[in-house]
Amino acid sequence: MRITKNQATTRTLADLYRAADRQHAVTITYLKPGETEPTVRTIEIHELRTASLKVAKGRISGGGIRIVAMCRLRGERREFHLTGILAYTVHRIGYVLTLPANTTYEAPEPAPADDEQALFFYELARDKDDADYRPRVRLAA
Repeated sequence: MRITKNQATTRTLADLYRAADRQHAVTITYLKPGETEPTVRTIEIHELRTASLKVAKGRISGGGIRIVAMCRLRGERREFHLTGILAYTVHRIGYVLTLPANTTYEAPEPAPADDEQALFFYELARDKDDADYRPRVRLAA
């Protein structure tokens, strides 16, 4: 077990990247922001990302590194902040969960090329917010 406060962040990142590269499960002791009791989870790391910084009212928030992984306890995709990991253990156990496919993208129908009016209605139907647009002022014909 590695205690993250006793080592550099780069060492922790190197171990987690190595575990993701070799597809080894990692058990983490994680403290959620705002909670006092840590939880123990076994995760399968799929991605490590840097979060963007937010600047509001002269204060900087956000940022840091997020770990995108499959949680074996819940069986679903989860994100963990690197700063919330108190301790971790890299196992030799391989991955058993599969990351769900991204289902938000829908391939559009091909645009009609032969009729102007059909192309106009095609473009209106693509944008769901403007498809039912009605002007506030009656337009003169």
